[in-house]
Amino acid sequence: MHLESLEIAGFKSFPKKTSLEFTSPITGIVGPNGSGKSNIAEAFRFVLGEQSIKSLRGKRGEDMIWNGGGDSGGGTGGARANRASAKLVFDNRRKLFPSVDFDEVAIERVVYRDNTNEYLLNSSQVRLKDIVELLGSAHIGATGHHIISQGEADRILSASVRERRDMIEDALGLKVYQWKKVESLRKLERTEENMKQVESLRREIAPHIKFLKKQVEKAEKAEELRRELVAMYQDYFAREDGYISAEKARLGGELAGPKNELAELEAELERTKKIITGSKNKDAKGLEIVKLEGELDRSRTEKDSIVRELGRLEGEMAAHKRAIEREKEKQKREESKTVELLDVEEIVEKVASLEAVADAKALFKEVMDLLKSFVARHRAASGSAAIADLERDTSEVSHKHQGLEEKFRHLMGAEKELVREYNNLKSAVEKEKDTDREAEKDVFRIIARQNEIRNTVAVLTAGMNAIARAEENLKRELAEAGMVAGREAIQYTVLKLPHGPRSEQEERLRKIERNKVRLEDSGASGASEVMKEYKETEERDAFLARELVDLEKAKAELRSLIAELDLRIDHEFKTGISKINAEFQKFFTLMFGGGMARLEVVKEMRRKKKSETEELGSMLSADETMAEAEEGEGPEGLDVDVSLPRKKIKGLMMLSGGERALTSIALLFAVSQVNPPPFIILDETDAALDEANSKKYGDMIEDLSKHSQLILITHNRETMSRSGVLYGITMGSDGASKLLSIAFEEAMAVAK
Repeated sequence: MHLESLEIAGFKSFPKKTSLEFTSPITGIVGPNGSGKSNIAEAFRFVLGEQSIKSLRGKRGEDMIWNGGGDSGGGTGGARANRASAKLVFDNRRKLFPSVDFDEVAIERVVYRDNTNEYLLNSSQVRLKDIVELLGSAHIGATGHHIISQGEADRILSASVRERRDMIEDALGLKVYQWKKVESLRKLERTEENMKQVESLRREIAPHIKFLKKQVEKAEKAEELRRELVAMYQDYFAREDGYISAEKARLGGELAGPKNELAELEAELERTKKIITGSKNKDAKGLEIVKLEGELDRSRTEKDSIVRELGRLEGEMAAHKRAIEREKEKQKREESKTVELLDVEEIVEKVASLEAVADAKALFKEVMDLLKSFVARHRAASGSAAIADLERDTSEVSHKHQGLEEKFRHLMGAEKELVREYNNLKSAVEKEKDTDREAEKDVFRIIARQNEIRNTVAVLTAGMNAIARAEENLKRELAEAGMVAGREAIQYTVLKLPHGPRSEQEERLRKIERNKVRLEDSGASGASEVMKEYKETEERDAFLARELVDLEKAKAELRSLIAELDLRIDHEFKTGISKINAEFQKFFTLMFGGGMARLEVVKEMRRKKKSETEELGSMLSADETMAEAEEGEGPEGLDVDVSLPRKKIKGLMMLSGGERALTSIALLFAVSQVNPPPFIILDETDAALDEANSKKYGDMIEDLSKHSQLILITHNRETMSRSGVLYGITMGSDGASKLLSIAFEEAMAVAK
C-alpha cells in the first residue's frame, strides 16, 4: 500500500489534530449526515492542490479553517483556529514518486485567514507547481478522477466531450505530456518573440553598420595616405637632416680660418692705432684715419645685423607662403567636395516641407536661405579665414622687410661715402714720404685685408644663417609631421649621401604639403574611434546573427518536440481508450447483465460566429447557410455510447437516474483499472444502489482494491462489510467532528 495516513488540523469541522491510518486495502468512513464525513474527501482535494474553493464548498480560503464552536453540551471545539492544514503521508519505498529519494513522502498544505497558502514537501516549502508535477508522476491528476463524490459520479457522463477527454487523459497519465507540450508551446512563443526582437535589432543597426563601413573605408584610404606621407616625410627628413649636418660642418670648417685671421688683424690694428695715437708727431690725418675706421666698423656691424634679420624675415615669409599654398590647395579640393546622400536628402526634405507662403518671391528667399546654410555647413569656412590671417601676417613681415631693406640701402650709401673718404685719405697718405706715415699705411693695409676677410665671413655667415633657418624649418616640420602623420614619420636615419640641388628638396616639400592637404580632406580625425565602433557594431551584429541561428535551431527543436509529444499523446490516448473500453464493457455487463458500452472519439460541435456565417452566406443558399451557421466541428473529445440489454434504449439521455449512476460507476472503475492511481476515494457513490446492485458494487470494489487503496465514505451496509478498517465520524453540539475506528480483522480475531 502506498497511502499511509491523512492528518488534518483546524480543517473545516475538525478543530483538533485528527489522523486517519490507512492500513487496509479498503477503508470505510461512516457516520450520520452532517457529521463531517465529506470533509475527509475535501481534505484530500485540498492537500492535493485544488484551487477551486467553490468545489470545496467555500467562498474564500478562510472558509476551510475551523471557525469555533458553541459552549453548550460540554463541547471541546474551542475558539476558532488561525490556520487549517492537511497532510498526506505516502510510502515511497517502491518509488511511487521516482524524483524523491526518501522512503516516506509527506505532502502538506496550510491555509491562513489572510487567504495565503503554503505547500510543503517533507516539511520543506515548495511551489504548487512542484506539488502538481510530483503528483502527476504518480498518476494523481488535477481533475480528481480518483476522488469521486455522490454528486460528481455523474460528472463524467454530463461533462462535455472535451471535458470528458481531459478527465480520461488525466486518468491515463497524459497530463505530464500535456504540461510538457504547453511548456514547449510557451517556449516556442518566447523563442519566436525573441527572434522578432533580434531581427528588429539587426534591422536597426544595419544602416549604422553601412554608414560606419563607409567611414571605415574612408579611414582606410586616409591610413594609406598617412603611410605614403610617412614615407615621404622620412625621406625628406633624412635628406634634410643630412644636408644641414653636412653644410654646418663645411661652413664651420671654412669659417674657422678667416675668423682666426680676422682676430689677428684686429689685434694688429689695435697695436697700430696705439702707435698712431701715441706718436709725438701725430696729426689730424692719423686721428681721422682712426675715426674713419671706427665708423666703418660700426656700419659693417649694423649691416650684418640687418642682413641676419632680413634672412629671418625671408624665411618667415617663405613659411607663410607655403601655408597659404596649402590652404588654397585645400580650398580647391573643397570646391569638388562630395556630400553624403543622406545630407542631400535632408535638405530636399526641408525644402519640400516648406509651408506655403504669400508669394513666390518669399518662397524663393526661404529656399535660397536653406541652400546657403547647407553650402556654408559643408564648406570649410575656416580655410578662408586662415588664408586671410596668413596673408595679413605675410604683409606685416613684408613691411618690416621693406623697412630693413631701405635701412640697408641707406647704410650701403653711407658706407660708400666712408669708403670714398677712406680712399682719398689713403691716397694722401701714400703721397707723403714721411717715415712717421708707416703706421698709417699699416692701418690701411690691415683694413683692406679685414674687408676682404669680412666679405668672405659674411658670405659664409649668410650660409650659416640659411642653414640655421633650414634647421628651424626642419624642427617645425618635425613637430607638424608628428601631429599629422604620427611619431612614425619622425623616425628616420640620416642620409650621408651627396645631396642634389635644393630645388629637388623643395619639390619634395611641396609634394608633402599637397599630401597633407589630401590627408586632412580625407577626414582621418577620429579614425581609430570609427574603426573601434565599427568593429564593436560588427561583432554585435555577428553575435545577433549567431543568436538568431541558435533561436532558429531551438525553434526547430521545439517544433520537433511538440510533434513528438502530439504523436505520443495520440498513441497513448488511443491505446488507453482501447483498454478502457474493454474494462468498461466488462463492468457494464456485470452491472446490467449484458448490453454494450464504449467511449468514442468525436469532434466537438460548436456554433459559428456571425462573421463566419455572413462569409458563408455569400457562397451558400439560404437553407445551406442556416444549417452551416448552427454548428461546426471543434476539437476532438469523447462521447459515451451505451445500449442496455433487453431494452430499446440507446444513449445517455434515455437512461434513468439509477442507470446513469451504474453507468458512471462502471466507467470510473474501468478508467481506474487501466492506469490505477495509488488510491481512490468514493464519497457515497453507492447511495442510489439497491441491494442487488450493492452486492455487485461490493464485488467491483474488492476487485479494484487489488490495484488501488480505496477510501469509501458510505451508508451502504454491503459496502461497509467489504472494509478492513472502519472509521466512524460523529459531531457534538459544538459542531466539531470526532473520529472513532474499528478494525474488522482484529474484532473478528477477538470474537473467535
